[in-house]
Amino acid sequence: MTVYLLLGGNIGNTRKYFSEAKEMIQKKAGDITKESSLYESEPWGFTHDQNFLNSVLEVSVDMEPIELLDITQSIERELGRVRKKSQYSERTIDIDILFYDSIMFDTERLTIPHKMLHKRRFTMMPLNELIPDYIHPLLNKSIKELTDICEDKSLVKKV
Repeated sequence: MTVYLLLGGNIGNTRKYFSEAKEMIQKKAGDITKESSLYESEPWGFTHDQNFLNSVLEVSVDMEPIELLDITQSIERELGRVRKKSQYSERTIDIDILFYDSIMFDTERLTIPHKMLHKRRFTMMPLNELIPDYIHPLLNKSIKELTDICEDKSLVKKV
């Protein structure tokens, strides 16, 4: 199975957290087969002095979606992620599951494809770099098309 993971973070040494997260993903989840550039973006859904770094990974996995979620959340905790009541806040690392092949999966804990990905420029830009022709299984549009029509106009730039 091919999955796409979004890494994000804005407190502490984000590049170091990304490097450590990638090592742990490689050990615990599967082979990283592609990686986008790093992108800098404004905080989304809240205000903070520090911008975020984001990157998308393509990972080859052999496990169920919930097992992957458990692994990514344990990696977040190991790297100092503290979940707050508000969904949107500063963090050392965040790992979102964007796509899981073309599976559609919806439980209380996890929705695939990620239900907000097409509304966030910081997600669409690195995804568009990696898989512009991939068709979103629910929206039936390519990543390039979704990037072009994304209503989020916040600052996102390649680092």
